[in-house]
Formats: sequence, C-alpha cells, structure tokens
Amino acid sequence: MFRYREYQWKIIDRAAEICAKYKFVYLAMEVRTGKTLTSLGLAQMLGCRNVMFVTKKKAIPSIIDDYNLLNPSFELCTINYESIHKVSNLDYDMIILDEAHTLGAYPKPSKRAKQVKEIIKKHKCFVCLMSGTPTPESYSQMYHQVYGIPTNPFKDYVSFYKFAKDYIDIKQRKINALWVNDYSRGYVTILNKMEPMTISFTQKEAGFVNQINEEVLEVKMDAKTYHAANTLKKYRVVEGKEEVILGDTPAKLMQKLHQIYSGTCKFESGNYKIFDVSKAEFIKNYFRDKKIAIFYKFKAEYEALKLVFEDKICNELKDFVISDRHIALQIVSGREGISLKQADALVYYNIDFSATSYWQSRDRMTTKDRRKSKVYWIFSKGGIEKDIYKAVIKKKDYTVNHFKRDLLNL
Repeated sequence: MFRYREYQWKIIDRAAEICAKYKFVYLAMEVRTGKTLTSLGLAQMLGCRNVMFVTKKKAIPSIIDDYNLLNPSFELCTINYESIHKVSNLDYDMIILDEAHTLGAYPKPSKRAKQVKEIIKKHKCFVCLMSGTPTPESYSQMYHQVYGIPTNPFKDYVSFYKFAKDYIDIKQRKINALWVNDYSRGYVTILNKMEPMTISFTQKEAGFVNQINEEVLEVKMDAKTYHAANTLKKYRVVEGKEEVILGDTPAKLMQKLHQIYSGTCKFESGNYKIFDVSKAEFIKNYFRDKKIAIFYKFKAEYEALKLVFEDKICNELKDFVISDRHIALQIVSGREGISLKQADALVYYNIDFSATSYWQSRDRMTTKDRRKSKVYWIFSKGGIEKDIYKAVIKKKDYTVNHFKRDLLNL
C-alpha cells in the first residue's frame, strides 16, 4: 500500500489551504521530489471527481503508473499539451499543469497557453501548476503561465504589455538592423506577488544527497567532418553533387556547424545525411558493459545511433525499463517528467544551446536513495560543443553572440 512521505503530506495540506483561498497553487518542487503524487494527493484531499493532468507525451506512462499506485477515488484524464484540444467534455474539478514553465512564452502567449486559458474558463475549476524551474530564463515567463486563472495576482493587467510597464525593466536591442523591445528583465517582484500561491521545495529539503559527476570525453571525428566544417566556416557554403549546406547568416552557420561536428547535417532541401558515426561507435565501445541513457540533439543523430547499436537501443521508456537495451531520447523531449534511474550513466551525444536543457536533463537519474550519478559529454575534438558547455554550466543560453566571439577560435 502506498504511503506518502511526511513532507508530501505537509505540502498537500498547505496546497489545499492555498487552493481554498486562491483557487490555484503553484508547486515549485525540484525534480524527483514527487510532484506528480503530491498533486494527485491534493486532488484527493479537495474531493475532486474528475481531474485533467496535462503533461508531455513521454511522461504520460509514469503518471498513469503513479495514479494506479495511489488508486484514488477520482477519475483521471492524462493528456499531452499537443492534444489538449481533444480533451473530453467531462466537468473537471481540477486541472494539473505539469512543466508549467512551458506556458511562459512572451510577449505574446503561445497556442498552448491560450488553450489552457480556455479550458480553465470553461470548467471554473481548481488549477495546480507544477515545475521544478518555474522561470528558468526570465521572471517574465510567469505572466502567461497564470494569466488564464481568474484569481491570479496579475489579473488587473489585461495584456502582457500593460503588465510589463510595472514589472519589467524594458530595454531595446537590435535584431537584423531593427530595434525591438527586450522584455526579459523581469523584476523579482513578479515572484513576490506569486509567493502566497507558491510552494517551493528542494531536493535537499527532501533528503536527497545525490552527487552528479560530469566528465567530458573528446572524439576525433573523420577527416571529412573537419573538411566540411572548415569549408563552411571559410566560404559559408558547402556544395555537393545534389545537396547544399548553407551558413550565410551567423545563426545558420552556428546551427550547421553544430550538426556537422557530430556527424550529421540537414540540407537546404530538407533532407539529411549521416556521414560520420565516430561518436556512436565511441559510445558503444566505451560503455560496452553499462546500461546507458543517451541524449541527442538532432533527429539524424538517433538514426546514427541505430546504425551502430542496431536492436540494442530504443526510444521508449517502457522498453528501456524491462529490457537490457539502452535508451536514446532527444534532449528537449526527454529533459522533463521522466525518470532514468535504471541507467548506469547518462551520455550526451550532443549538447543543447539551452541552459534549461542542461540543468533539467542531467538530473534524470536522481532518486532519494542514489548517492552518485555519472554524466558523460561526448564532444568532437576541435568542435563547437565545448564552447556551448562553458555557457550552459553558468546558466546562460548559448547565443549567436557567443558563437560570433567563439568562431575566431574554432
């Protein structure tokens, strides 16, 4: 029979009080501290009959497992954000928004934020938002996470732009010869206004003592990889018999070099080619005796892994759990909402430009009982990856401005 940890009971009790007062709560609980079960316990305490749980597609199986483990009295509809328009017409007592920070685009609301707003308006229900990183890049990301909730603390601001006048230090920045407003400098007063509705909880408070050890391993790529990268840097174009690689802007050059240095490339036609599997072969040999979880950046990199690992690799969590196969996940889709605790190590085939991806994905092996986790970064010798790594470990996204500076050293 499932039993909550003491801290989860305390959070559930406090969250119920907040919901009674404000009709919503934000569970800002770090990864692996039990957000899902805590939110389901909250729904049970509030006497809900029908609950909608909105999450990422890959997280759905684990949420259903938690629901079955708890075996509550309410019915649960678990759906991913991309399918939220297909939700049934039941009367929902609560909507749980997992990884709520993905609703935080600004200055205009994203499609999913608009859809969530309409659902809340229709059902007039409790709302439970959850994220280990509520505002990973800017405090400004909070506005559209909660703007659909009638009792949110910014309800008197009918648009983000009106909200920005009081809560953001608006600056101008130049993009392609045009000056535009930069709304990223949100004041900490945004979090202060959200504090009465927010419950923050860390892994340390939960008793986690896991130490993450990282190691960078460099791989010498095939000569044709370096030839393609050097040609693109020099001429901004690589022309083949049928396809073209174009790097005519700094952003495109950064993207193409990022692909090339790991052995794949997407052409101007939309086709892609795998021309160097050195990284995949290195991973297979180096981790021969381990069960590993691999993160990759570009879709073609998964195809490269399949070429080398054949049937010893999968991309579904349930297959990874019940077999001796390794798992490979795209960084952005695998960085949240899943546990990779069965892995002996996390291995990065490539690295994402996002600091959020770095901090969230590297924590996928963490459990309360695990004392150490090993993370390996597989970088091409002389490539772009190490420069990206230097930025994201400082909690900064790797941008075109970083790339322009680093290009001189490549």
